[in-house]
Amino acid sequence: MTTLEEIASASREGLVTRVTSYLREHIVMDRFQPGQRLTERGLAAELKVSRTPLREALKTLAAEGLVEILPNRGAVVADVSPADMQEKAYVLSVLEQAAAPLACNRATEQDIAELQALHYEMKAAFLRQDRQNYFRLNQSIHNRIVALSGNNSLVDMHGYISRQLYRVRYLSNQSTEKWHNAMVEHDAIMAALEARDSERLGKELRNHLGKTWFKYAGAADASAPDATDQSEA
Repeated sequence: MTTLEEIASASREGLVTRVTSYLREHIVMDRFQPGQRLTERGLAAELKVSRTPLREALKTLAAEGLVEILPNRGAVVADVSPADMQEKAYVLSVLEQAAAPLACNRATEQDIAELQALHYEMKAAFLRQDRQNYFRLNQSIHNRIVALSGNNSLVDMHGYISRQLYRVRYLSNQSTEKWHNAMVEHDAIMAALEARDSERLGKELRNHLGKTWFKYAGAADASAPDATDQSEA
């Protein structure tokens, strides 16, 4: 996680990136909550930066859908409706399923080995109950699988929607049982990728993202349909 010390030591070129990361992480982890104002004066004092890099960071977060810039109110943490979040989760699941056959065809043995290493790091974070590192590694694995598709348009669309769902995905595994289930799902995803079983990988990714939404919405039970069921409804 980006710290105040890292912001203080950042070069001028890297300052906006560090400030953006700090604010994004605090939104994702619910330290800045939906509807909360992000006052420039207060944040500039807290981060010990001028308003210029802060404004640039807020513009970036607004483009990602995490912040709204409102007339006469300034920056406010975006409050996306549950319906909008469910729609975005559905689109994200479709994009990851579409990336599966391309990734299976293009991935080298080295690519898969590196993903497996990340997976083991993530499992270690799970065993330590380190949610922040688990989430960081989780996002890296999903992003790398999509990147292996080699389709830049797919990668860009996935990144844009994924950033808007960071908070949903971080909060979806708050209970130990739900978190354990997510880890089991990731084991299945990696097994499918190692086998280069594109159909299975696509279904595992789609199902995993569908369950993420239901866990967040408080409806993850035995009767909840998976993401594939959503597409057929």
